[in-house]
Amino acid sequence: MTKRKLLQAYPLGATLVMAALFLVLMAPVKGAPPSAITFTTIDFPGSTSSDVEGINAGGQMVGTYADATGRLHGFLLDKGTFTTIDFPGATTFTEPIGINSRGQISGIYDSGGTQHGFLLNQGTFSTIDPPGSTFTQAVGINDSGQVVGRYLNGSGSFHGFVLDHGSYTTFDVPGATQTDGTGINSAGEITGDYVDSLGNTHGFLLNGGVFSAIDVPGAAATQAFGIDSPGQIVGSSFDAAGTPHGFLRDKSGFTTVDVPGALQTFAFGINPSGHIVGSYEKADGTFHGFVAQ
Repeated sequence: MTKRKLLQAYPLGATLVMAALFLVLMAPVKGAPPSAITFTTIDFPGSTSSDVEGINAGGQMVGTYADATGRLHGFLLDKGTFTTIDFPGATTFTEPIGINSRGQISGIYDSGGTQHGFLLNQGTFSTIDPPGSTFTQAVGINDSGQVVGRYLNGSGSFHGFVLDHGSYTTFDVPGATQTDGTGINSAGEITGDYVDSLGNTHGFLLNGGVFSAIDVPGAAATQAFGIDSPGQIVGSSFDAAGTPHGFLRDKSGFTTVDVPGALQTFAFGINPSGHIVGSYEKADGTFHGFVAQ
């Protein structure tokens, strides 16, 4: 479902296409441990597949859903009401990923096979493309409006970037062959993942100009996706068979975040209240969004 399993705006003034719908499925996933993590499934009404990618302090969520034709649309879920988010002119998909407490949304859309980042602010879209980029994904956004993501340029390698009030800054993990920015909190701490010289994928935390690797113990690969203001980090680790599992890293260490009975789980976002959002695959091959607490 999601294009970010392996990590992978429109002209200013474009119009937001909205369709207010109601929450049709928000039932606790059966078998969730009652004393540990409680999961609630979230599916866009009538969709063939859904996921949730971001959540803010107020509990507003953003994600994607597939319609009957397989086309991907974005959505905002606010107090039980869904609103569709589509870029006018987007070719095959719109993917909102981050949302801050001001309701600003960051994400990705495609045009003619090329991906671009976007910011949606009070109903107005703007494109996010670092200078010289040929491919951009805008992923996380904090309450100051700083956006973090990744881009591809003529070098053939992915680089992380921060967009801060119109100014782009590139960052790369030293010695890495690829760097992806995925999350940013109110303190400016950045999460992401990188590929080392041996081809191994690790998560990272960038704080005060210093990179720290994030590796789930025993995992073959780790990707860090979201970070909240207290510094809790969520992401996905991959076992030896390549199966993804969600995780939470806090001061006590790592906690697995796997939807009971799911074939695979991705944890994408977390808010200051500790609510985690993501996506999971059922045995029938369908993807569904979730919020966990």
